[in-house]
Amino acid sequence: MSYFDVIIRPIITEKTNIQKDQANQLTFEVDPKANRVEVARAVEKIFNVRVKEARTLNISGKVKRRGRILGKRRNWKKAIVTLMPGERIEFFEGA
Repeated sequence: MSYFDVIIRPIITEKTNIQKDQANQLTFEVDPKANRVEVARAVEKIFNVRVKEARTLNISGKVKRRGRILGKRRNWKKAIVTLMPGERIEFFEGA
């Protein structure tokens, strides 16, 4: 599995912007089979930064209803990556 297969997309919300500013943390959707070591290595290699720690969470899809029909959103995995002090990723700075 390559580094670009591990990181699927960044998650950019109000909460993740606050985490980025206050705690130097970034949030990504990652491959469900990836562990935290693989996620940390992928972020280091792709963005050329040093990672302090990576935490992962399995998010279960919500059950949604449209009239009589029940459906379910997909399950996915989220990673919260903390960068070393002084490290920044220009992609997330909006420059």
